[in-house]
Amino acid sequence: MGGPIPALDARARSCAERLARAERVLLASHIDADGLTSAAIAAEALDRADIPFETVFEKQLDPDAIAGIAERDFSTVLFTDFGSGQLDDIADHAAAGAFTPVIADHHQPADAGTEFHLNPLLEGLNGATELSGAGTTYVLARALGDEANRDLAALAVVGAVGDMQDSSGELVGANREVVAEGVAAGVLAETTDLALYGKQSRPLPKLLEYANDVRIPGISGSERGAIGFLSDLDIELERDGEWQRWVDLTTDERQTVASALLQRAVARGVPASRIDDLVGTTYTLTNEAEGTELRDASEFSTLLNATARYDRADVGLAVCRGDRDDTLDEARTLLTNHRKNLATGLDWVKREGVTQGEHVQWFDAGEAIRETIVGIIAGMALGTDALRGDRPVIAFAAKSDTESKVSARGTHRLVRSGLDLSAVMGEVARALGGDGGGHDVAAGATIPSGQEEKFVERADAVVADQLG
Repeated sequence: MGGPIPALDARARSCAERLARAERVLLASHIDADGLTSAAIAAEALDRADIPFETVFEKQLDPDAIAGIAERDFSTVLFTDFGSGQLDDIADHAAAGAFTPVIADHHQPADAGTEFHLNPLLEGLNGATELSGAGTTYVLARALGDEANRDLAALAVVGAVGDMQDSSGELVGANREVVAEGVAAGVLAETTDLALYGKQSRPLPKLLEYANDVRIPGISGSERGAIGFLSDLDIELERDGEWQRWVDLTTDERQTVASALLQRAVARGVPASRIDDLVGTTYTLTNEAEGTELRDASEFSTLLNATARYDRADVGLAVCRGDRDDTLDEARTLLTNHRKNLATGLDWVKREGVTQGEHVQWFDAGEAIRETIVGIIAGMALGTDALRGDRPVIAFAAKSDTESKVSARGTHRLVRSGLDLSAVMGEVARALGGDGGGHDVAAGATIPSGQEEKFVERADAVVADQLG
């Protein structure tokens, strides 16, 4: 039977056949939400196919990390959510007989080729918007186990949402096929709802107070304003001594709040284009308990980011694979810390400000922001008044005594005008003795410390050429 993405079927079957012949597999994956869900999908598929494997996570698949993988004495290495951009180094080790690589990725491929390579970009699909690393790995899992692995579509959707592929308000392209399979398998529900983060777990007033993607004067950022708004609608805020959440409201109550929120936005002069962003598609994991972070794809992805980015990929992977109780409690503790760090980092950017170039804007957080979350904070800041929205932002953070992490974030409007941050990061970083890559709208790099201003100068010129 064919897979969910016909264009990738042949490549997926080839990769699956190679894995099925392996005595044991080393599964190597990235540490963000897309990487964790990719690893979980692959782990489940390998388990179900009775293929022995071990798992390793890497913050960045640089030459040292690849060399370390080569030393692990596995004849087959499955790379998920990275590997395409590092094919040059991987191919060198493969040619030396260290291992046979199988790659399920969605980032821009390097020049070198490899036989077992599954990537939507190789078939004309956009890896930044149409299929994530988890989605690509799901296609591989379907080729490995067919119908038995359709339930893994739920994790693929969590990965896509975590990779911000729903930034237009819904998942598009090949992701739609993955969603459809998840719905058919009974593990996903797709509904139109308020596009606010925290509908499952946040108290109702906090849901509105923290809804900063579309700022509504008098409500956003104001606990008193949010409570007053809800009270005027005669919405019961507490029940049995507990704050009500969005999921606790009746359908009529939700409709009342949503309509009033839209009316308030219009009355307070919020642009029509931004008001449209208040409503979007919600992806619900139907097998998870209502009112928990795991029920909503967006909240689930944030929980995962709070694990591996703080060196606890094992916790995130275990939660993805169904471990609950103490493991889920540990993930929630990490999430609380993650939220505090994001808030502190965003406050730092707002307080310290950014430097404006001709075509880019940038800030250097040094050690003030953890290098594993500086990209998230850059993206968050790009949606606030702290930054200009007509140019990409480049963020730096200390990675070690000798290296700096670079994260770049843009908008899909800029991408439609020609922006390709993957090309910017790769070209400029390599010119300065580092390396980088990613997607057109979001990318990263590592460069030698002290090269930050040169990086900005060169990046500004490349972006200028891209945007004409």
